[in-house]
Amino acid sequence: MTSQQLMLFAILLGALVLFAWGRWRYDVIAVGALMASVLVGVVPEDKAFEGFGHPAVITVAAVLVLSRSLRNSGLIEWVTRALNPATGRPTTHIMALSSLTSTCSAFMNNVGAMALVLPVALQSAHRAGRAASQILMPLSFASLLGGLVTLIGTPPNIIISSYRAEEMGSPFGMFDFTPVGLGVAVAGILFVSLIGWRLLPTERQGQTEGSKSLFQVEDYITEVRLPEDSPYVGRRLVDLETAAQGDIAIVALIRRKDRMLAPSGYLRLQAGDILLVEGDTNALERVVKQAGMVMVGEAELSAENLRSERVGMVEVVVTPGSRLEGRTARSLRLHTRYGLNLLGVARQGQPITERLGSVRLVAGDVLLLQGERESMPEAFQSLGCLPLAERELPLGRRAASPGAPIIFASAIGLVAFGVLPAHIAFVLAVLVQVLLGEISVREIYEAVEWPIIVLLGAMLPVGQALETTGGTAVIADPILALAGVLPDWGILALLMITTMLLSDIMNNAATAVLMAPIGVSVAEGLSASVDPFLMGVAIAASSTYLTPIGHQSNLLVMGPGGYKFGDYWRMGLPLDAIILVVSVPLITWVWPL
Repeated sequence: MTSQQLMLFAILLGALVLFAWGRWRYDVIAVGALMASVLVGVVPEDKAFEGFGHPAVITVAAVLVLSRSLRNSGLIEWVTRALNPATGRPTTHIMALSSLTSTCSAFMNNVGAMALVLPVALQSAHRAGRAASQILMPLSFASLLGGLVTLIGTPPNIIISSYRAEEMGSPFGMFDFTPVGLGVAVAGILFVSLIGWRLLPTERQGQTEGSKSLFQVEDYITEVRLPEDSPYVGRRLVDLETAAQGDIAIVALIRRKDRMLAPSGYLRLQAGDILLVEGDTNALERVVKQAGMVMVGEAELSAENLRSERVGMVEVVVTPGSRLEGRTARSLRLHTRYGLNLLGVARQGQPITERLGSVRLVAGDVLLLQGERESMPEAFQSLGCLPLAERELPLGRRAASPGAPIIFASAIGLVAFGVLPAHIAFVLAVLVQVLLGEISVREIYEAVEWPIIVLLGAMLPVGQALETTGGTAVIADPILALAGVLPDWGILALLMITTMLLSDIMNNAATAVLMAPIGVSVAEGLSASVDPFLMGVAIAASSTYLTPIGHQSNLLVMGPGGYKFGDYWRMGLPLDAIILVVSVPLITWVWPL
């Protein structure tokens, strides 16, 4: 190997280790890999940022925006109502919701489809008295399976299509992925619906979890009274919360005959005020002593007493890349800035009760928040968290409108019939939707998942460097050495297995960027067609079923489903095997070697 190849492989190995470690976000790691590649000279300085203008990056950004407008349109709501009769048995329940999720995911962002169906799934599980954990992992896997069906279903398909355009002069079309992707999706959905959910640990299959709450907040609420000699008489409520360092939440204030739920942080305290305070014992004792308050005793109330027409309590999940991720409630100043009280945090199905203000939040955490119903939708949108029960509050969606779906379908038609390339057609669709008022400019910038865009923009030049330095040949040679032992379809399967394993520990888009040139190099070494190997990389890059870190959809359901890290491979490993068994024959039939 040359010195340039050694340096590039060292950078890629370092990036892979950091992806698996998870200490830093994948976009930060990708930019670090790009900068390291520039500094050692494997990526020219004048080409370092060309990836951000790549058609694949533009297409992904536009599809993310169109997915948002499709969610706003209300198109899916009437479909979900028709699913109620199917919730009687676990298999039909999971199959109906998985089919809906995969269908949505074929035409919109995977995470967007998951976010759309997740609250509906939780409500239907609750009504059926069924464990949410029975349903949510199959839904997550269904969102990934549905993405295989079309060009725009998932970023790896867009990347592979763009790479084919560079190598062969024309991209894959909108529905070129459908013959293989649809076959894999149908097989996968049948598996997760009939067998997959049964492979989860028995404690994740209980029939009554769906009706239980993760949080028993009434067990941690205490009444305290503010005497006349307290130094906090006349001061604002926020001053008391600051003294507690965010480790308590004042859920109600009783002043004479008035009970104020979720009181404003700027309310002035008066002598004789009784506060209903939620927090762990140590934090409570510290605040009571510092403020000179008097403990009245444990409050005798239920969680329902903490709700009213004005005030709601809602469980939300921390989504990957949200403003909450990696932050604490104290640093975010949830109450003063967003008007929200943090009443509980649950991680992997287990509530955390100590020093909530100091808990560093991670993607998949479930939070119990209290606040004014009217301001909650805007606060949740700003924080980037997903409400798990829509019945608690209006989510600010517009009335159902056919405009967004019609424009989206028109853009798909333009691409399918070859009138316009994907990046032009979908950006044009975004522009038309803005001009017609289907989506606002603000929503456009909120809809784009910037970490994904940065990841792609940074990794594309690194992937190109793998080709220009001859690194693809170095990686492909050991695979080609098996050509005398394995048939061509066996080499294809080996390439897909390698891609699957890589995608389980790093982002699937980054995996597609790195494995696409290797797939081409293997095909050329076999004197075979490039298409089946690129299609194999596309299918395998989106097969991230063994870990929760492989894809955002898997992380999204981890908290609400109460899953452990090791739960995913139980259903994911046999699903990977099914995907290989189904996809390899389909690929070689549709795209002959």
